[in-house]
Amino acid sequence: MRKTKLHDVAVLGVGMHPFGMFPDSSNADMGRIAGLAAMKDAGVSFRDVDAAYVAQIFAPVMTGVRVMKEFGLTGLPVQRLDNASATGSAAFFEACHAVSSGRYDLVMVLGFDKMTSMIQETSMNTDPAYLEDSILPAGFFAMWATRRMHERGTKPEHLAKIAAKNWNNGALNPMSQRRPDKPISPEKILSSKMIAWPLTAMMSCPIGDGAACAIVGRADMAKKLRPDRPVVRVLASDLQSERYERGHLFMGPVVGPARMTVDTSGAVYEGAGLGPKDLDLVQVHDAFVIEELEYYELLGLCGRGEAEACIERGDFERGGRVPVSTDGGLVARGHPGGPTGLAQIWETTLQLRGEAGPRQLERARTGLCHMMGGGSVCAISVLQRG
Repeated sequence: MRKTKLHDVAVLGVGMHPFGMFPDSSNADMGRIAGLAAMKDAGVSFRDVDAAYVAQIFAPVMTGVRVMKEFGLTGLPVQRLDNASATGSAAFFEACHAVSSGRYDLVMVLGFDKMTSMIQETSMNTDPAYLEDSILPAGFFAMWATRRMHERGTKPEHLAKIAAKNWNNGALNPMSQRRPDKPISPEKILSSKMIAWPLTAMMSCPIGDGAACAIVGRADMAKKLRPDRPVVRVLASDLQSERYERGHLFMGPVVGPARMTVDTSGAVYEGAGLGPKDLDLVQVHDAFVIEELEYYELLGLCGRGEAEACIERGDFERGGRVPVSTDGGLVARGHPGGPTGLAQIWETTLQLRGEAGPRQLERARTGLCHMMGGGSVCAISVLQRG
């Protein structure tokens, strides 16, 4: 039986390389910066690391091991993970359960990717087995949005308000790819270039490069290494793939009932011993803002069909009932691929410690991080200040 509850696991340190377009920086350059920052934050050196999980999507074979050589040659096991957008979150899941099981005391989880290089080198795959790849993600989520508009009365203005929230949150995040120098209004979002109706460019995440890292270890180590700050425990973490349900078609990420987030969050809530009403902040997979809107309901942050009213009230804004995408989310902070889920851990850890600077929430004790991978896997972790 798969268990989601974790025993004696904490985030000891976090680090990031800013997300954006960095043509002169390699994966090794960005990974080194994020990794060194995380180790410094944790108060450890590379010789203390028992194992490493590397999250990358677009880099060539063995890049993970080569990047780890930037820190030293200590013989530690290095594993690469690839789970589409959920790659960093899946690597974090593996690290947490490895520590919880007692296999390791201290693990580095490092994610990096150069999506800008991938976009320049890739070509369309027309193999019939991958027919859904011929429809760009924007097209899929535009269909998801228009379906909800038809069934629930969702308006483009609701989507624009989510996007404006995230752009304005990103403006306060030094690691964010999109950092506007003045407040962004929903009207500005609606007037931006149309990508796939009703989704505009400012409702969609940008391509970019970046790296993020988390050091995961036994919770008792956290207090010894950094007695000057709160311990951020990882209460539960789960990774699930699709379950067959009536109406489900095996083609593409959004064809069929959206059950993975419901199932995975339910398992994590049970493992953590809490529910959605106990959350103080949430990070979600918002590559396109319609996703964030749907995840409000699928994560139980509000009831079915209530998301639009919550958006109008500002429930998910900073200062609202449950702030969501406090670092700008994928829409503003960026989404290079491998490091995205770890950027969520970076943000949530800082918020729970009270170290998030101008975007710091007044009450932040429990946070949830959610990522989907290719529409076929879901990874969720719950962190809490000890």
